[in-house]
Amino acid sequence: MSTVVAPAASKLALLGGTPVGKITYPKFPTFTEAAVQRAADMLRAGKLFGLGRSHSPEIAEAEEVISRYHGGRHILATASGHGALQSALAGLEICCGDEVITTPYTWGASISCILHQTAIPVFVDIDRDMGLIDPAAVEAAITPRTKAILAVHLFGQPANLQRLRAIADKHKLMLIEDGSQAHGAEIGGVRVGTVGDAAGFSCMGGKVLATTEAGYLVTPHERVYWKGAMIGQHMGRAIDPGFPADLREFTDSLVYTYRVSPLNAVLLTAQFAKLDAELAERRRHADLLRGLLAGAKYLRLPTYAPGTKPSYHLLSFTFDSAAAGITRDTFAAALKAEGLRAVGYVPSPIPDWKRLHWQDYRGPRVSWLKALRDAGVDYRNMALPNTRWRVANALETGFDFVAPSDAMIARMAEIILKVEANIAALRDHERTAGPAAPAVRK
Repeated sequence: MSTVVAPAASKLALLGGTPVGKITYPKFPTFTEAAVQRAADMLRAGKLFGLGRSHSPEIAEAEEVISRYHGGRHILATASGHGALQSALAGLEICCGDEVITTPYTWGASISCILHQTAIPVFVDIDRDMGLIDPAAVEAAITPRTKAILAVHLFGQPANLQRLRAIADKHKLMLIEDGSQAHGAEIGGVRVGTVGDAAGFSCMGGKVLATTEAGYLVTPHERVYWKGAMIGQHMGRAIDPGFPADLREFTDSLVYTYRVSPLNAVLLTAQFAKLDAELAERRRHADLLRGLLAGAKYLRLPTYAPGTKPSYHLLSFTFDSAAAGITRDTFAAALKAEGLRAVGYVPSPIPDWKRLHWQDYRGPRVSWLKALRDAGVDYRNMALPNTRWRVANALETGFDFVAPSDAMIARMAEIILKVEANIAALRDHERTAGPAAPAVRK
């Protein structure tokens, strides 16, 4: 299968024609019968909480499996991806007004982990093609107060870890990776989560590596592991072998509840066994779609450097609205009518969000506003031209094609090419009816 033909005479469903057909996905996530049985046995036995490796062999097993996947690094299983990221920051002792350079184009949990440490997010622009943090912008934003860089591997696309690591080392900064959407992604021959001083991953039911709700911290530094455990594990896992004697007097129950359930620990163990096979299917389907869309004029997939292997949590396109002569939202409405739902994952740049504007905030009290005020930051009206361009022009769609789905990939390409072939009719429609409602994640 190498070509898809969408006749220009085929009237768009948005304008009264017949839709191509709905895009459907394989069942996801799936769990092996052995994992389901093991989880059921734990439920029957009432074995539902664990206080660490010593208390729960299931947690110890999961952390060992994840450690092998990440090259032998220290692993701290957590209740969520956010918990993993905040544990990473706490393990690195980043807090109390420290500046963390990061992206304005991501899911909010990538930023709230910084705010919950009373640290200060410093937003820099992204590249337009992939929507990832721009290393040049990172280096330009470093000040004497900068303590870390937090890079997000958005949509499963690995950020430029080699350049970011070099910048961090040059300026004696910590590098933190948010791999919540990028389990198994690679760049330059290395797997995400293995370059930073710490990394956090989400394993909720909608992620590439899915349980019910869980996450994990990865770090090459043993001390970061233990200090991270102190912020969100029961008594900091002080009963586990190897707990540092000098930290014991500071260990108590003043913690966030970020400990993982043993039930999710057994799911983590099972899911890692089939992760690489599922990633191979995601990548094969992405390559197939890229070939089928080689002649597309307005909707474009990112171009990746050799050695870059995304994990395709979501498939991200950019739409050339200037060339098409219509808005991204009208194009998305036409795709949806044909059977393909695609939306802008990031509805607006995070610095625009009202709960960061201490200067004129009128909503419910927020714990981090005092730290932002004390730091004198003003996020209002930041330029961020690439971020704003992507907010207006990017479209993301689900891509959980973890089992053979070549027919659905062909249908997806057929829908896109049909809409492109009818671009003149869409221009007339938009002139008459106006742009469609914003196609953003809600």
